[in-house]
Amino acid sequence: MRLFLSSGDLVADRRYEFARDLQLKGDLPAAADLLEQAIELAPNFASAWFTLGEIRRQLGQPEAAITAFRAAREADPEDRHGAGLRLMQLGAEAVAAMPPAYVQTLFDQYAPRFEAALVGDLGYRGPALLLRAVLSVCAAPKQPAFFKRAIDLGCGTGLAAGAFAEHVDRFIGIDLSPRMIEKSRATGFYAELETDDMLSGMTTKPDASAELILAADAMVYVADLAPVLREAKRVLVAGGVFAFTAETHDGEDVIVGGGLRYAHSAPYVRAAVAAAGLTLALLEDLSARNEDNIPAPGLVVVAVKP
Repeated sequence: MRLFLSSGDLVADRRYEFARDLQLKGDLPAAADLLEQAIELAPNFASAWFTLGEIRRQLGQPEAAITAFRAAREADPEDRHGAGLRLMQLGAEAVAAMPPAYVQTLFDQYAPRFEAALVGDLGYRGPALLLRAVLSVCAAPKQPAFFKRAIDLGCGTGLAAGAFAEHVDRFIGIDLSPRMIEKSRATGFYAELETDDMLSGMTTKPDASAELILAADAMVYVADLAPVLREAKRVLVAGGVFAFTAETHDGEDVIVGGGLRYAHSAPYVRAAVAAAGLTLALLEDLSARNEDNIPAPGLVVVAVKP
């Protein structure tokens, strides 16, 4: 689903819609021409600028794409389209945090069809992989895989809580999207639900107040893992477990991948876990979802508070 922010000019909006039709049919030059006409009528038309940037990128015109994405962000300072992420991807800006408004808008739009798209279309298997990983880590010291209090970061519609329901007494869910929170509330899995980003949601939790923290397909929206890992260590009891999935790549550090999600290299994840004072109990190359019908390179990570 493509975000559309009206220009306020009916003719400009109509040209944008025609351009989108042409884009979907593969006539990119004609679509670009119509978008430029729309922008001439409405110079602060964020959706037209963003779509023009996408087309210029598809046409192999990176400088023109960068100009369009910058104009899109200038027209919408909240950056609900994620133009800044495209600029990072194109190497025009350093990798930085995602705009909160982009993440909230994305998932508010996504909420009604989230499970069908993620599980049905993308073969999402993150919660099952995390459950298997946590059970494996608990089995090694013959520790019961039962947790009194757990926090589900980026809880979405409650898929992770559903997978762990038999192993957790009390779940707190945190998600930036109010519509996702509505979906997760309907599951009945959560004792508490909070509309907040992962980091600030955790900062309100007392020290040593959880035995388990989960982040299933959520760290892909976090550029710098260090603050989240540090808070996880503070909030976990001794012996507590933080389990998360990530997308990855063969290079170094963090990049913005093709799906506008962050990909963290395995060495980066290892270093971030160690720097937070957690013990890496498991790191496996496992894909939590597909992209273009191919498993997206991924990691399943389990860290334990000493």
